[in-house]
Amino acid sequence: MKNRKKAPSQKRPLLYYKTKEDIEAYRKKPVILKLQWLEAQMEFFHKAMPAKAKKIREKLRQGEI
Repeated sequence: MKNRKKAPSQKRPLLYYKTKEDIEAYRKKPVILKLQWLEAQMEFFHKAMPAKAKKIREKLRQGEI
């Protein structure tokens, strides 16, 4: 068995926006823009998802699994 090193623990949470100014600017954005960004991210990940994972996801949605 390989010896695996633990990743160093994060002292701060990982944030997309790093600076206080970036966080404040994000807070001021309208909710609709935030939702559009999330939709774009979800669409990207769905397109990048392997075909097998898509099949499993569809079966879960239809209640077959």
